[in-house]
Amino acid sequence: MSEQTTQYKPSITIADQQAAAGKGAREFMMDVRTTDLEVNMGPQHPATHGVMRILIRADGELVTGAQPHLGYLHRCAEKIGENVEWLQYLPYTDRYDYLSSMNNNLGYSLAVEKLLGIEIPRRASMIRTICVELNRIASHLVAFGTYGLDLGAFTPFLYCFREREWLLMLFEKICGARLTYSYLRIGGVFNDAPPGWLEEVEQFCDVFDEKWVEYRDLLMMNHIFIKRTADIGVITPEQALDFGLTGPMLRGSGIDWDLRRDMPYMLYDEIWKAGVYQIPLGSGAQGVLGDCWDRVYVRVQEMVESIKIVRWCLANIEPGPTIAELPKVLRVPPGEAYVGIENPRGELGHYLVSDGGKVAVRCRVRGPSFCNLPILEDIMPHTFLADSVAIIGSTDVVIGETDR
Repeated sequence: MSEQTTQYKPSITIADQQAAAGKGAREFMMDVRTTDLEVNMGPQHPATHGVMRILIRADGELVTGAQPHLGYLHRCAEKIGENVEWLQYLPYTDRYDYLSSMNNNLGYSLAVEKLLGIEIPRRASMIRTICVELNRIASHLVAFGTYGLDLGAFTPFLYCFREREWLLMLFEKICGARLTYSYLRIGGVFNDAPPGWLEEVEQFCDVFDEKWVEYRDLLMMNHIFIKRTADIGVITPEQALDFGLTGPMLRGSGIDWDLRRDMPYMLYDEIWKAGVYQIPLGSGAQGVLGDCWDRVYVRVQEMVESIKIVRWCLANIEPGPTIAELPKVLRVPPGEAYVGIENPRGELGHYLVSDGGKVAVRCRVRGPSFCNLPILEDIMPHTFLADSVAIIGSTDVVIGETDR
């Protein structure tokens, strides 16, 4: 029986393939369509620094759209302010921006004090100023350290938290808490500084002046960090004004506006006239004016200016009372008041309405993180997907404040 060998013959020959390279193949390629891919960044993504979800639309590596989705941390703070007594609402202010609780306490207390028409003792104003400026430094240390962590630089995070831990120990000594303080009260502060506290604050200022140089050299002037942030996420001065940005987001675009100087409260007018501090502004030193690098460097420079303010207070503080005389059951005269203060992230405003009772009729809050966030929809399109983390981190939002 003879064996027969069967050879395989391909169904599509080389000649067929060459023929297909003509009109038919060209028509086939014209029928191919692609659509943008929607990517959920968050609410569990570490770079969002909280439970915030950003819906990113991308065409390959190019971002074509971004939309923040909020509400995962909503706690009805403003409505609670209309259902509890004036002093009882103070602990809720700690939970807006939980990285700068001292400043939140101050903003609410100033609004109530404006309705009351009372004068705060000078020593209380001095201690308030020291606490809010130290809290500004602590907040910027978190923003700076975690921003480096987002971009792959782990060491600066440890350096920043080394000094922040010292600040939290100082806060713990003066009020017993490390994060949510409720220390700045309506009429002043809860208690005077304990013995030796002011001297330790001065010691911290001496050490921090040296450590700040390490932060700048280690991260801000790092070649890789500059490449990841310079010319990225540019916010022009016109965009910053159109979107109503405040704080480092606004000053990073070169707009010279700071509520401590331009709408002064407490002792800041006196401190400014004494020539103690300056307002850091973005300048496009490493790239374009208003890029991610500018916004981060403004925060780094602000820490040095806060140290100058604290030193002035330490040099001028005098003995005296730390809280004004107030009735145990606080009744606020009828009226309305708005007070905005310069928080680490921008203008924190409280609008309060009273009918003369023990509870506010209206309590509304202008959160800087909430107002700074919409710019992402404008600056993220036409950037690369890899730059999304750098752009989002440069806005320095706190989710407790965006949702409230």
